[in-house]
Amino acid sequence: MAGTSEQVAAALGQRLGGTVRDLRRLSGGASRVTSSFDLETEGARRPLILQQERGSGGQTGRVHVEVLLLEAAQQAGVPVPEVVASGDGEAEGLKTDWLVVDRIEGETIPRKILRDDEWSVARSELASQCGRALAAIHTIDPDDISGLPRRDPLRDPLPILDALSEIRPALELGVRWLEAHRPPAGRRVTVHGDYRCGNLLIGSDGLRAVLDWELAHGGDPAEDIGWLCAPAWRFGGPGEVGGFGQLTVLLEAYAGAGGDVIAPDVVKWWQVYATVKWATICVMQASAHLSGMTRSVELATIGRRVCESEWDLFVLLGIVPDAPPPEPAVPPSTVTSPFGRPTVAELVEAVREYVEGTVMEQSQGGARFEARIARNALQTVERQLALGPAIASAHADRVRRLGFADDAALAEALRHGDFHDGWGTVGAALASSARDQLLVANPSYLPAAIT
Repeated sequence: MAGTSEQVAAALGQRLGGTVRDLRRLSGGASRVTSSFDLETEGARRPLILQQERGSGGQTGRVHVEVLLLEAAQQAGVPVPEVVASGDGEAEGLKTDWLVVDRIEGETIPRKILRDDEWSVARSELASQCGRALAAIHTIDPDDISGLPRRDPLRDPLPILDALSEIRPALELGVRWLEAHRPPAGRRVTVHGDYRCGNLLIGSDGLRAVLDWELAHGGDPAEDIGWLCAPAWRFGGPGEVGGFGQLTVLLEAYAGAGGDVIAPDVVKWWQVYATVKWATICVMQASAHLSGMTRSVELATIGRRVCESEWDLFVLLGIVPDAPPPEPAVPPSTVTSPFGRPTVAELVEAVREYVEGTVMEQSQGGARFEARIARNALQTVERQLALGPAIASAHADRVRRLGFADDAALAEALRHGDFHDGWGTVGAALASSARDQLLVANPSYLPAAIT
């Protein structure tokens, strides 16, 4: 874990040769802790950003690779913040590996960028700007970045699920589809790996910086485009590109800036891949909390977002549910609980109201962000208390009608090539289950007509 604010400020100030002022943790960041601060030297202040690895020990070499990437990106003409310093956290009293860059003014919160009038001009330019920036990123020779990983896109999802003992038939179906429809590989370039709204710093005039390079690797240039266009990163916005733009505009700007000509059907394959990959990342991040490696309410709740990606998968593949949403289970009125009142539901409601009405109002910055997540988690519990029994029963019935005893048997059949006549029946059943999970986890993610 990172040290206390006082410990971090003292160690950082000593390393940077100044006094750290106003160190404040920012919201977001599932793999890293991000903070802002000012470095005071001889009466002058420099606004900076600190990023520290979550957990203990960090991932050796990852920050070093990111420094090389940022320097190469700057030389290629990509808008990025300037690297100020980086180091080994254990050796320098910061507990985990760290990176300091210049703080550039702008916004990263997607819901503001996609909805507020302040960013209306930026939204009209972003698709083109993102295309040009991606073309510049893809000019970076991956062989010039020491330690940059090289990824086969279909290498990871299923082994990761197996290692974490996570059984997800919908993701098995997604990987089967990807294997059956894989397009020819593009040229190998440096891929940002997490190019999306949230990691793009936006000003009133548009794109100001590309942030968070920790997932960069060598790969196909269409991967970054598919990731930016994945449903998960539209945040409710209408545009296929990050919620703000049109795919044709992005592809034209990308090709016009020297990037490859990429066909829309290739982008779709990478959108499906991005959806399966993000679901797997959600499982991994939740496991960090569940294993005790990094206890975090944010990481815990991310585990319940897997069903969002499963729903997105079926939408992308044109598969619709084959059953109506279940009705809430009604407890028998003749059963008297020995616990009396307040009931479990009433206790959860009371805690949620306290978090919503007191903790959130009295918090700011990262604390307010985490309080909002805690409120959302309690809302999920409330919905599961009401809908959970009916949803579990309906899902079990669907699996039995498909001819399997449980999810494990269904997942095994999908992995080993069953359903030779197509995936329509199993897909529709799993789409129904994904929708039902969303009714608990995040009903606002579903179209109004379905809820």
